[in-house]
Order: sequence, then C-alpha cells, then structure tokens
Amino acid sequence: MKPYKILKHQNPKPFILMPHQRFLFSALSSSTSDRSQYPSSEISPDILVESARSSQWHFIKHLSPNLDSSLISTALFNLHKTPELALQFTSHVEFHRLDIKTRCLAIAVASRLPSPKPTLNLLKRTVSSDIAGVAVIFDELALARERLGISTTILFDLLIKACCEMKRVDEGLECFYMMKDKGFIPKIETCNALLSTFLKLNRTESAWVLYAEMFKMRIKSSMYTFNIMINVLCKEGKLKKAKDFIGFMENLGVNPNVVTYNTIIHAYCSRGRIEGARLVLNAMRSKGIQPDSYSYSSLISGICKDKRLEEASEMFEKMKEMGLVPSAVTYNILIDGYCNEGDLGKAFHYRDEMVEQGISPTVSTYNMLVHALFMECKMDEADNLVKEMGEKGLAPDQITYSILINGYSRCGNVKKAFSFHDEMLTKGIQPTRITYTSLIYALSKRNRMTEADNLFEKIMKKGVAVDVIMFNALIDGHCANGNMERAFSLLKEMDKLNVPPDDVTYNTLMQGHCREGRVEEARELLDEMKQRGIKPDHVSYNTLISGYSRRGDMKDALRVRDEMLSTGFNPTLLTYNALIQGFCHNQEGDIAEELLKEMISKGITPDDSTYLSLIEGMGNIDQSVESCNSC
Repeated sequence: MKPYKILKHQNPKPFILMPHQRFLFSALSSSTSDRSQYPSSEISPDILVESARSSQWHFIKHLSPNLDSSLISTALFNLHKTPELALQFTSHVEFHRLDIKTRCLAIAVASRLPSPKPTLNLLKRTVSSDIAGVAVIFDELALARERLGISTTILFDLLIKACCEMKRVDEGLECFYMMKDKGFIPKIETCNALLSTFLKLNRTESAWVLYAEMFKMRIKSSMYTFNIMINVLCKEGKLKKAKDFIGFMENLGVNPNVVTYNTIIHAYCSRGRIEGARLVLNAMRSKGIQPDSYSYSSLISGICKDKRLEEASEMFEKMKEMGLVPSAVTYNILIDGYCNEGDLGKAFHYRDEMVEQGISPTVSTYNMLVHALFMECKMDEADNLVKEMGEKGLAPDQITYSILINGYSRCGNVKKAFSFHDEMLTKGIQPTRITYTSLIYALSKRNRMTEADNLFEKIMKKGVAVDVIMFNALIDGHCANGNMERAFSLLKEMDKLNVPPDDVTYNTLMQGHCREGRVEEARELLDEMKQRGIKPDHVSYNTLISGYSRRGDMKDALRVRDEMLSTGFNPTLLTYNALIQGFCHNQEGDIAEELLKEMISKGITPDDSTYLSLIEGMGNIDQSVESCNSC
C-alpha cells in the first residue's frame, strides 16, 4: 500500500475584480434600500452590458430608477448584436419609462430577432402610450435604423402592421405615405394588412384609394391581395364586377384559388342569389378547382335562409358523398334552419349525427336548440340542455344567457329570468341591450312598472346604448297599465337621446289612447307619425278602426278603412272583426252580414270572435224587436 503523498503548500493567485465586477459586488453586498442610491455617474454602460451578459437582472432592475436614457441607449447599442439579450435588458429597465428615442432604439434592436412578435409588441406599447404621434415614432425609428445600419424596411412595415392590429388604420396609412415620401417601398404583406383592415372596418372606398396608390408605386399584388379586393367588391354588392375581377387576375398571370371563388359564392348566397352562386360553383369546377366544405356550406346556408330545407338537406348529403367532411359550422347551419321552421325533430337529428361523426356540438349549437325549445315553451327540456352544456364542459356565453333570460321573461317567470341575470354578472359576463329589454318586458307584463322604470334608469346610468326596442317595451307596459303620461314622457326622452321612434312606438301609444276611448287623440298620433316620415301599417289602421267601432262611430271606422285601402293595405281578419262587432252593437246586422260575405269572398276565414259578434248582434236585434212589440 502506497503512502499518501503530502503536497507542499502553494500560494494561490490573487483574485482580481474588474471595475464592473467591483461595482456589482459592492452593490450586491449593500442593503436593498441602499442599492437605488447609487448615482448614475458611478454607473457606466459597460457595467450595464456586463451585468446583462452575466444575467444579473435583479441588479439591473434595482438600478433602473437611476438609469438615464443616454446610459440605457448606449447599453442597448452595445448589445445590438445579441438582440435576445437586448430584449431581456429592455424588459428589466422599465420600457414604459423610456423616452421616445430610446424606445425606438430598443425596437430597432428587437427587429433583428427571427420572430417579429417582440417588435410588434413594443411598437403597440409605444403607439398606445401616446408618448408621441406615429410621425415622430416613424422619424425616430428611421434614425435608429441608420444608427444600427439596418438596410431593410422591416421597422416601418412592422409599425404599419402594429397600427392595423390596433385598428388605428389611418395612422398606418400615414406611415405608408411617409415611406413613399422617403422612397421606401412597403412590402406587399404590409399593404395587405392595410387593405384587410379597411375591409374589416367596412371602409371600402379607402381600400380602393390605397389599391390605386399601390398600382402607381408598382407594388405587385399577391393572391391574397386579389382575394381581399374581390371581397371588397362583394361587400359593396358589386358581384358581377367581382366575377370580372377574376379575369383581371388571370391577365396578370395570377390564377384564382378556392378562396377566390368561395368569397364570391358566399356573397351571392348571403344576398339570396342561389342560382348565381351555382353558376360560380360550375365556373370554379370548369377551371379545375374543386369546391370544398366552405363552398357547400355557403350554398346550404343560402338555401336554408330561403326556407328550402329539403333541398339544403339533399345538398348536404351530396357533399358527404363527394368525400367532403362537414364541420360544426355546416351542421349548425342546418340545425338553425330547422329550428327556425319549428322542426325540432330534424334539428336534434343533425345534432345527434354530428356527435356520431365525432364532431362536438359548439355553444352556438346549444344556443340555437335552447332558443327553439323556449319558443315552444318546453322549459324543462331547455333546462336539461343547458345542464348538458355544463356536463360537456361548455360554458354558457352572453348569447346563452340572453336566450335564457328572454325565454323565461316571455313565459312570465321573472324570478328565474333575474336569477340568470345575476348569475351572468357573477361570472363577469356583461348583459346586452337585448338582455335588459327582455327583463323590462317581463316586468311590464307582470304590471311591475316601478321596477321596470328603476331598471331602465340603472341601464342609462351604466351607459348602455338604449334603442327603440327597449323604449317600446317600456312604453307598452305603461300604456297597458293606463299610465299614458309616463308613456308620452318616454317618447320625449327618445327625442332627447336621438332614438327615432318607429311604427311600433306609435301603434302602442294609439292603442293606449283607444283603450281609454280617446280615439281622436289616437287619430292625431296617426297624423304625427306621417309627419315624422313613419309609414302607418295595417296595425295602425286596425287600431283606429277598432277604436271607432267600439265607440259605435261606424262612419269614422269606414273612413279609416277606406284610407287604409287607398294606401295599399288590404283589410285583415282584425279589420273585419272590428267592423262586424261595431255594426252588430249598433244593431245593424244586415251590414255586418254583408261584411261577413265580403271577407269570405276575399279568402279570409272567420274565427270564433267573428261569429260571437254576429250571435251577440242578432241577440240584441231580437231584444230590440221584442221591446218594440210590447210598446
């Protein structure tokens, strides 16, 4: 066994700290409260750079309140060849506290990263902070670009894209023209971002102005550009021009794709022009482009809106036979169509089929089915479906709650309607105007007008934009409860808030007056609505006819009937019932019988109310004859 070797003592080499390390060691060994006391004169850019390179982020963060812009700017410049490190450094020196020049330098350094996301994020923060206008930001980015020797236009392109993503498209367009003035050509992707944003904001004219400018600058359009402009034409309703635009594309050597044709097919279908959509589909096939699921979904949607559900179902089967896999959207289109027609059996059939195909029903699927069940007052089934949603892990959304609240309001269950209102607030889901209208309607139908008024005031204070439908629900409640003074005060409030009343508003007020026997005042309202440019409908005229008939003023009732005919409205069952009832009460049974014959000849089937009026009228005539004979 070998003895242990005893090593002689060796003197260690002295450990020498570099200047930045001495400062760092001193700072880190100080108390936390002292670290922020170091004057900026003792901190050099080298110290910041070396601290970043050694990942001393905690130290940099504590020093940040004492770092001036020139220090940070120099450090960023020295880190520009390592943009990942520079970005980390930027995040620890409180970006929001930097001046515009330093911010733009940080953005320029970040633009060297492979991904544009960090640069876009910093640009959005800068634009939204309102530290400077986009013109100033553009100029500062130009200076930072020169300082770093960046040869591309990426900074300006990303600035425009950031503006577009923030829906500040006019500022993006301003940057576009600044690029042009400096002799820079924006990338086609940048131009597409502007065009697409104009399209989303429905500013089609602005899109055409920009497109013309692109042409002048000889910016070559991509397939995506052409598809956007075809979409612009479709949004403007210029469907023939949209089809012609395909020829323009082809002349420029760009062949349309499935998206191009789908855009036009969707536009035709959304306007109910199904045959036109079929022609586009055939043209698409003739070019060797196969329709996809979206092509057929658009057609199925258009056919469903036209209430040709059997034809829609046949096209759906044909689509599957072609090997195209329907999406949840396609199934939802059919479910919605059958729900609207009240065919719940077929609607649930498609729901079950989509589940069998491994396609999960969406919140929209459940919303449509729940709404349809409420329309048929199948409350228990609707409740079960909502429970099923929860079991499937689907959270009710704003529309779900609106449907539930509206459904229970219509069925008179105010308590349950308000419980869902409270539940949606608890979950942080804001009620919509439709939600509040349903609650006001429910309270009004239960004669709880004080609560309805209080809720309306609460809505106003919340800043919810009230509309004519909400006012009409409240006016109807007050008219039904005989409070015409409050009803008319609401009409004045509508004028103050620039909410134009409609025919429903005036019909409701007219009905309120007629209930109280004040038919002349109701007649004045008919004239007032005409002065406002609101066209009376058959309800307006029937309301007056009914009012005069109940009072026995049959000459005035017939005069309104003639006025109704002269404006192009044919008498309805309600018109005849009101007149027959009036003549019967006036013991003019012969005229009532003539009216009965007239309504039958016009294809209007009498109902129980018609015959009841005639029977009561004949009874009154018999009593009158008996009393005369006894005299």
